[in-house]
Amino acid sequence: MRVGALLEQVGLPTRRAMDFPHELSGGQKQRVMIAMALACNPSMVIADEPTTALDVMVQAQVLRLMKELQRDLGLSMIFITHDLSVLVETSDRLAIMYAGKIVEEGPAETVFHDPKHPYTAALAAAFPEIGDQRFRGNPTGLGGDPPDPQEIPSGCPFHPRCPVAFADCERTVPELYSAGDGRRAACLLVEGAKAGAGEVSG
Repeated sequence: MRVGALLEQVGLPTRRAMDFPHELSGGQKQRVMIAMALACNPSMVIADEPTTALDVMVQAQVLRLMKELQRDLGLSMIFITHDLSVLVETSDRLAIMYAGKIVEEGPAETVFHDPKHPYTAALAAAFPEIGDQRFRGNPTGLGGDPPDPQEIPSGCPFHPRCPVAFADCERTVPELYSAGDGRRAACLLVEGAKAGAGEVSG
């Protein structure tokens, strides 16, 4: 039976095919969703917040399953999530979006550990390092609110919340400039933007 085979592929016994949703745990429901995504033999799977509402142990199991399926079935996967730690564990490349546009992209490990855009840096700083006493009692955060999609600020859309914004940020819409190491970032402070400004002024 095709349904049973799909369930076994995601680590569930065939008999669970007859269960109702309320009889499954959160992790089991997520596995059923993954089985449903595999039913049409896709070459690409888009996983939108695949670990939301799962505890840490179940999250790790689901991510391990997805990586195994990716390897065994030759799948391409696009993960959509606010949890950068999930992306670093599962993805080759990251694309960080703000106000509906990509503001930084590049190799996952490099983007997470050495961000070039201030918004990426704020996201990465939101994840404390276990055992580092500096994070205890001193949580970091990002002030302000995301912009209304119908009223995007002039210039760089992040500038009202950016801790390093300067005058040009209010009037210049940044492109995705080269930021080294196979990365690009939409910030006037990255090397590619500075180089371009130097060429224009020269």
